[in-house]
Amino acid sequence: MEPGKLSTSIDATVPTAARMYDHYLGGKDNYASDRAACEELDKVVPSTRALALNNRRFLQRVVGTLAGDFGIRQFLDHGSGLPTQNNVHQVAQAVDPASRVVYVDNDPMVLVHGRALLDQNNNTAVIHADMRETDQIFSHPDTERLIDFSQPVAVLFNSVFHCIPDSDTDGPLAVARRVRERLAPGSFMVMCQLVSEDPEVRKFVTDFMDQATQGHWGRVRQQKDVAEYFDGLEILEPGLVEVSTWRPDTEVAPRQLTQEWIEFGGVGRLV
Repeated sequence: MEPGKLSTSIDATVPTAARMYDHYLGGKDNYASDRAACEELDKVVPSTRALALNNRRFLQRVVGTLAGDFGIRQFLDHGSGLPTQNNVHQVAQAVDPASRVVYVDNDPMVLVHGRALLDQNNNTAVIHADMRETDQIFSHPDTERLIDFSQPVAVLFNSVFHCIPDSDTDGPLAVARRVRERLAPGSFMVMCQLVSEDPEVRKFVTDFMDQATQGHWGRVRQQKDVAEYFDGLEILEPGLVEVSTWRPDTEVAPRQLTQEWIEFGGVGRLV
């Protein structure tokens, strides 16, 4: 899908990454087409449900760490997906109720459910935009109302870069660099995506998801590709890792039964 071409209608017959993710997390905001796509995906990459759960816990740990240990009070969440439990604003505002969060997603279902959830929360907003449209996102009235980019902000690209294809101007690397140029020192970028070192897995999942979502997909990449996103940033310990191992707060978290693909990334600070 080209940047800037947003759909405002919900097609229950075509799976979306956001609704498939919701199904893996045990949510109810998905359709038969999403569940069928997950079932087919599981035949080749059976660790996907545990991967999704671990990714969600990673997001919650990251937000808690940035709010609690580093004093971040502004969060810009690209490709936020459907609301579930312990969302970014809930984790951040548990540390400080004055924390401000802007969610960005191009899925119209996310917009409907997100705005309903946040109707009474003046420090949080959901905007309908393509994560590649940096100018549009940063200049959106809700972003300008809630985010002061002269101060440190945490920008989140959590498990979303595999949803966009490579491009010199709109691929993940270009988007990461464009966003970083707009941030104040002391800001953070959280970035992770699905990777595999097995070329057959990369090809299967990339082709399957591209066909299933009718072009709303990029590709499964390698760890070295993700490392490029962090060029020029100071990477927080423990570095770039499989996300369940990023500062784990429990040993009881679900484990992937296989390692055919993983969610890989970390947190970088602009110094």
